[in-house]
Amino acid sequence: MVEERHGLHRILLADSHAEAAGVLSGQSVNAALALLPSLQVIERSRRAEQQALETLAAWLERFTPLVCLAGPDSLVLEIAGSRRLYEGLPNLRRRIAAGLGRQGFTVAPAIAPTPLAATWLARGGQRVCVREPANLVAALRVLPLASLGWSAAVCESLSGMGIRNLGDCLRLPREGLARRFGAACLLDIDRALGRLPDPRRAWRVPERFRADYELDCEQSDRELLLAVCRDLLSAHERFLRARQLGTQRIQFSFFHLRGAATQLPLGCVEAERLAERWFDLLRIRFERLTLPEPVIAVRLQGGLTMSLRTVSERLRFSGKAGASEPRYPIAQLAGRLAARVGADSVAGVRLVAEHRPQLAWRWRDPNADAASAGPVADGGALRRPLWMLPEPASLRADDGIPHYRGRLTLLEGPERLETGWWDADGIARDYYLAVNPQGMRLWVFRNRRREAAGWYLHGFFG
Repeated sequence: MVEERHGLHRILLADSHAEAAGVLSGQSVNAALALLPSLQVIERSRRAEQQALETLAAWLERFTPLVCLAGPDSLVLEIAGSRRLYEGLPNLRRRIAAGLGRQGFTVAPAIAPTPLAATWLARGGQRVCVREPANLVAALRVLPLASLGWSAAVCESLSGMGIRNLGDCLRLPREGLARRFGAACLLDIDRALGRLPDPRRAWRVPERFRADYELDCEQSDRELLLAVCRDLLSAHERFLRARQLGTQRIQFSFFHLRGAATQLPLGCVEAERLAERWFDLLRIRFERLTLPEPVIAVRLQGGLTMSLRTVSERLRFSGKAGASEPRYPIAQLAGRLAARVGADSVAGVRLVAEHRPQLAWRWRDPNADAASAGPVADGGALRRPLWMLPEPASLRADDGIPHYRGRLTLLEGPERLETGWWDADGIARDYYLAVNPQGMRLWVFRNRRREAAGWYLHGFFG
């Protein structure tokens, strides 16, 4: 791994094979390539490092709700309340280290009564567990100046005075140390030793997911880009699963070196989090996506999160002869149709808080966020037919009883609706559930307005 320093790329880290060939940290890249022509050079990305640190912080929230970012390479955990849950500090530390190791990270754990002391001990490579504040001075005394996080100028000045570690700093007069090097160093020492409070702000994962994938070079291979998108969707699923949330919208951005990024939004009818379902929609849309230039990076940004609606299902068994094909819910069908033929060609309906039947529904984009749909009516125990006429049809009545293919029998009602007096579409009606001699169940009403008095048919029940 290389890093640019003062306009020159130098080696930052080298693996064992490179070190065996004589490649050392601090060398220029040209000198390293002269020693090992087959050297693979990877440029350091601080953005990727920060993203990896935040990913680890999110994973560590399973052990404690208080996780703090303590610099570009350190995380601080408050674990006092987790000791009994994980049967003591040794077992807790072992589980954390093992989990980080499975993710490919090498950890230098240190436990101390104060967050700054634990950070210094970890940076100094001291794998210790200090339980009592009285033992902090002995544990911190041997730490070199480089592990304290002080500026290079301060460390260089202290080294010129023969100060090599924190123990040497503790022997200096406090007033002289503060006057010579500033009060910040003295305050750090007091916070590390517990003489001053050291409040920390707990890091919280943002509720909207966002992740970038930077490619090594420009790519036009669509299968490779789909594989990158699948990895991002897997990270998106882990993000939502940890919070028991879902989302209805996500957006991919494909970045190019010279042109503007190509945007690809995706939407679902209901909140979703499974990567495979999002990937099915992505593959359909990706077939028609035009990329004007090769892609250098891909970004996935999640939409507004919401709670998932849980349902109870039967146990499903597979592998039996004659087993039927899996059935998919209507929400997935609407999402796939919108991806195939376009969102403008797929529409749904929703109820609104309105008593007038002709105004109690609206057309709805099936991929729209549920939070933006507006107020929804609570139908409660009200019975409404699914087949409503565009306009109520007038019915013949004999002796005050309406007829529709025979004399109607009124089963339920009246349900009086008298509303809309504030606009030009007000109603004053008594609604009934009726049945005719053929068994058809109808929704009829008697208009109580003088100018249009009489019986009307408004809908059919199934």
